[in-house]
Amino acid sequence: MRKTGILLAVSSLPSNFGIGDFGPSCYQFLDDCKLAGVKIWQILPLNPLGYGNSPYQPYSSFAIDEIYLSLELLEKEGLLKKIKPFHAKSRQVDYPTVREYKLRYLWEAFFNFKENKKYKQFIQQDWVYSYAVFRTLKKINVNRPWIEWPEEHKNWIKDQKANLSQHEEMIRFEMFVQFKCFEQWMAVKKYANKKGIECIGDLPIYVGLDSEDVWSHQSSFLLDNDGRPIFIAGVPPDYFSETGQRWGNPIYNWEELEKNDFDFWVERLSYNSKLYDAIRIDHFRAFDTYWKIPASCPTAIEGEWVEAPGYHLFDTLYERIDHLNIIAEDLGDMRPEVYVLRDYYHLPGMKITEFTFDVDQEAESRENMIVYTGTHDNQTLKGWLHDQSSQMRRKMKKFFAHSKQETLTYCFLEYVLEDIAETAILPMQDILELDDRARMNVPGTIGSPNWEWKMTDFKEFEKRIPHLRKMIRRAKR
Repeated sequence: MRKTGILLAVSSLPSNFGIGDFGPSCYQFLDDCKLAGVKIWQILPLNPLGYGNSPYQPYSSFAIDEIYLSLELLEKEGLLKKIKPFHAKSRQVDYPTVREYKLRYLWEAFFNFKENKKYKQFIQQDWVYSYAVFRTLKKINVNRPWIEWPEEHKNWIKDQKANLSQHEEMIRFEMFVQFKCFEQWMAVKKYANKKGIECIGDLPIYVGLDSEDVWSHQSSFLLDNDGRPIFIAGVPPDYFSETGQRWGNPIYNWEELEKNDFDFWVERLSYNSKLYDAIRIDHFRAFDTYWKIPASCPTAIEGEWVEAPGYHLFDTLYERIDHLNIIAEDLGDMRPEVYVLRDYYHLPGMKITEFTFDVDQEAESRENMIVYTGTHDNQTLKGWLHDQSSQMRRKMKKFFAHSKQETLTYCFLEYVLEDIAETAILPMQDILELDDRARMNVPGTIGSPNWEWKMTDFKEFEKRIPHLRKMIRRAKR
């Protein structure tokens, strides 16, 4: 079945509180998607934001960042008395101030909350308490990485010897916000599914060193006796960087993971399969071969490709997890074996039109694929077109001479929708024809303005819905 989707981070939704959240704007967006004939909403990872506010350096693969909690819904539930708008019309997310503003309301909601059956069932999951302890210990250690904590805190996950009784309230607060995050997001997903809209989540293949994942599964990673990585992840020099990308994430100890029947990956994907209808796994290539960089190297130039047990892993995942729906992010420099692995499990791959478009040669495409104009890591379509030479833009206009679209940007949107790929996903920035000021992320860079773009309202999007609906219908999606 041919489908159209929109790529839009939850953080980028309009909101009265400085960042998109799980409140009314989520539901309005889904109503608008239904009107437009859009059947997929793809988001970025919802996990707790780590270094640089990147959703790809999270503190956990299971937890959701409390910054997405809707204060309006907590007020409606009776957990808050009165809330005041904050940065309501902001065009960028100011993460530190928004987080600080929301925190006092979340504590108020926590003090007003009465434990119920659903909450008690939720906290029975192993990860909930250990994550709550992890975040609590981070806070009392001035947010330092766990490898720098005092020994009794650092080793609590192994021996439970540290006395945490004086921190019980903080731990219960962390469990409360996780329960509410789960409850609010699952209500959004249920509403989406009722409207005939699937939610595609995003799962980084690697986890951050300073995460509950690594802290509680240390033997699953290549670490020294102090918990520091011996090798780190990244990619060699490529289109984005002459020195490669040194991500800093610890490398998996695949030998140890195989011994334990890949329990860590089974738990990780099993839980995320409850949160989303499909999961895009970032950097799929590393299931075939991964770039192994010595932690002592300042760049990603030095390293080696090492084979991963991809087939054994996926055989185990499909055997142990029901209804597992994976999308392979198969972009970049690939060896043929990556595609063989992808196709063996019938996983849809990805095609980025900004990379593949050629006026002289039709780009390869297939039905079992998701085609995009660009992703969160690319320029906006308008920004990309602006940077093309005048000669290239003339060639593009000639190429699209048959199109009745009024702008070159919309010619490309039409081009993507008409692709033979079963799924076409359009970033919201491209639908709105925004320039690179609305770009979500520049790979290889850290900090502002990455991850900060935010809509102020849905007015412009809703103006374009009738036209978008016609384009989707003509493309038979």
